Amino acid sequence: MKHVKHLLLTLLLLHFFACAQEKKSSSSTYDYEVIVSGIDIPWGFVFLPDNAMLITEKSGALVHFKNGKKTNISGLPKITRLGQGGLLDIALHPNYKDNGWIYFTYASSEGEGSGANTALMRAKIKNNSLIDKELLYKATPNYTSGDHFGSRILFDQNNYLYFSIGERGQRDKNPQDITRDGGKIYRLHDDGSIPSDNPFVNTPKAKKAIYTYGHRNPQGMILNPETNTIWAHEHGPKGGDEINIISKGKNYGWPVVTFGINYWGTSISDFTEKKGMASPIHHWTPSIAPSGMCYVTSNKYSGWKGNILVGSLKFQYLNRCIIKNNSVIKEERILEDIGRVRAVVQGPDEFIYVGIENVGIVKIIPKN
Repeated sequence: MKHVKHLLLTLLLLHFFACAQEKKSSSSTYDYEVIVSGIDIPWGFVFLPDNAMLITEKSGALVHFKNGKKTNISGLPKITRLGQGGLLDIALHPNYKDNGWIYFTYASSEGEGSGANTALMRAKIKNNSLIDKELLYKATPNYTSGDHFGSRILFDQNNYLYFSIGERGQRDKNPQDITRDGGKIYRLHDDGSIPSDNPFVNTPKAKKAIYTYGHRNPQGMILNPETNTIWAHEHGPKGGDEINIISKGKNYGWPVVTFGINYWGTSISDFTEKKGMASPIHHWTPSIAPSGMCYVTSNKYSGWKGNILVGSLKFQYLNRCIIKNNSVIKEERILEDIGRVRAVVQGPDEFIYVGIENVGIVKIIPKN
C-alpha cells in the first residue's frame, strides 16, 4: 500500500508540474495602492456602512480607519499572543446597521489548561470602545503549542454564524473526535445558542456546535452566492492544502486522508481518499499556505466575476482561481512578491482590498 501511495504522490507531482505552466502571472496587468499602512499582520478586516474599516492586528489591536486616520478601539478582552495565535478574524452581523454587533475570534488563555485556544466573542462599539461584550464560544482545553488556531468567521444567507478552529497541532486527538474541540467548523445562532438541527446535537458527549470535522487549519471561508454553499480552504502539512465545499456533518478526513506528507518527508497516511470522508475539490501540492478568501462579484476586473481569490502566505501573491462546475480549472498569480497575503475582501466600491503582512491594506487597481 505504501508503494501505491508513493506512486500516487509521484503522479500527482508530475500532474502539478505539468499544469504549473498554465498558471499565468499577471502582475504587470494590475497595480495597487496602499490604503492603510503601518499594520504588521492585518489578520482580518471589514468595511463599515460609512466606508470606514475595522482591522484586526494579530498582535492584539483592533484598528478603526477612516479618512486616513487610524484609531485603536479599546476594551478588547485579554488576547494571548502565542505562535499563530492572537487577534484573528472579524465579521459584521448581517443586520449590523440595525444592531451594531461585530464578531471576532482570538487566542484566549481563559479556562482549562496552560497556553491558549480559540475564542469567539461579539460586542458593539461606542466612543471607540467595545461594549456589551459576550463570549459566544471558547474551545477547550488550552494548549501551549502555537500551532493552528484557525480562524475565519462567516454568516450565511440565513444568518447562521460559522467559524473555524484549527486542530491546535493535536492531529491524532482532535480533528476526528467530535467530543473534542479543534479541527472543526462550528455553527451557531447569532447570539451563540446552538441550532436545534446541528448534526451532532443528539450525539452523546459531542460538541453540539460542530458543523463539520476532520479539518487541519482552515483560514479561508466564504459563501458562494451562486450556489449558496460554503467553501473553505485549509493548510495542509507539506503539500495538500485544500479547498472544500462544506456540508453539514461531513468528515473532511484529516489526518486519515491527505495529499500531504510530514515536513521531514515521511508519510502521514497511505490514503488520499476514503469512503465516508469528503474529498477536496482542489488541492495545492506544493503548499501555497492559503489565507483569506473572497468570491468576486465585481465588474471592475476583466474576467474575474465568479472567480475565487486566495492569498498565499508562502509564495507571497494573490491567487485567482477560475471556477467551472465546482472545480478550479485555471490559476493566475496576481501581484507576485507583494508580501504574505493574509486577508482578501471585496469592498463596497467593488474594488478588491488585500491585507498584506508588513505592508497594510492595499487596493488592487487594473491598469488601462
